[in-house]
Amino acid sequence: MATRKQKKSKPSTNGDNGERAGRDAQGRFTSGNKLGRGNPFAARVAKLRAELLKAVTPADIRAVARKLIKQAKTGDLPAIRELLDRVLGKPLETDVFDKLENLERLVDEFTAENYNT
Repeated sequence: MATRKQKKSKPSTNGDNGERAGRDAQGRFTSGNKLGRGNPFAARVAKLRAELLKAVTPADIRAVARKLIKQAKTGDLPAIRELLDRVLGKPLETDVFDKLENLERLVDEFTAENYNT
């Protein structure tokens, strides 16, 4: 199944640019706009996270880490993946490297075209 890329829409050039819709000239929500209030659960999640951080001790983390290491050593593949992801970081897609090489090439071309005397 093919996926379509969605284009970012720019603020309308027709009319008042959404001023009546509670947006500024750049299309961002203005203060008081009932649709731009943010995540309604953010404050609650922050409180829960703070309580969890208060409850978990370094000894708890060490115990969980030891258990994860023990499971990984027995060949538990999800435990192995979790351990490696946490210790080494998630592996980057090779596509990222291709994109980076293309960007570097474009920067080199641009620099050569615009800054060589």
